[in-house]
Amino acid sequence: MTHGSGMKINADKFILSALQEDIYTEDITTNSIFEENTPASAELISKGNGILAGLWVFERVFELLDDTFRIETKFKDGDIIKKNDLIAVIYGDMRALLSGERTALNYLQRMSGIATLTNSMVKELNNPKIKLLDTRKTTPNMRLFEKYAVKVGGGHNHRYGLSDGILIKDNHISGAGSIKKAVEKVRENTSFVRKIEVETENLEMVKEALSAGADIIMLDNMDLETMKKAVQIIDKKALIECSGNVTKERLKELSDIGVDLISTGAITHSAPSFDFSLKNLKSI
Repeated sequence: MTHGSGMKINADKFILSALQEDIYTEDITTNSIFEENTPASAELISKGNGILAGLWVFERVFELLDDTFRIETKFKDGDIIKKNDLIAVIYGDMRALLSGERTALNYLQRMSGIATLTNSMVKELNNPKIKLLDTRKTTPNMRLFEKYAVKVGGGHNHRYGLSDGILIKDNHISGAGSIKKAVEKVRENTSFVRKIEVETENLEMVKEALSAGADIIMLDNMDLETMKKAVQIIDKKALIECSGNVTKERLKELSDIGVDLISTGAITHSAPSFDFSLKNLKSI
């Protein structure tokens, strides 16, 4: 899984902000013990089984602190890793390795946790015709990293933010007065190339969204029987996304009703962190 130069450019500002959060003047413990320009090495070790994601972010944290930093690894993002695997050996200035350790591990643990949970849900779904999607339920200032981790785990990204996709939700409909009015306004004020998705909560809303010409219809928090009826009503005239209370346990039943997309906030907001350790630090 490549991350591209564009992602790296956008990532730096967030990584620097995270470093500034932790080192707002200096690392007083490290700087009191170690002299500047002390070459050192340390080992990055996996403490669990799962999917690796965010190794390039881990690396970038140290690069921003230390021009001499380098990393040796046989692993890459997307690889299956096991408990006690030696993921990487890192080399650089002792001060930089110590000062960047927590921030680097925080990114790697969060991203690998999301990739691991996503991968387990994709495997449980076990249906290549259906895309498992994330949502905008991400940690503030972590969306770039969390959505990347979803892709590493085999999932797909829904819209990145409010500027790159049209999704008419319940409060848009409430404010506009109806689905029809909301869709008409969107068509008047946005480019014809953009697809329009409408969130629906019952069969009447499904019919109205279909009549209004929605490209994608989201079935939000519907029970199984209602969703089956909605799929019949839509009859392939629009893509169908189901959302709301999507758990790993429900994926099997959801895969059989004829939807094209399943979205879940759980893969970002409820993923447990994957545990790593930075050990065996020594001067060289």
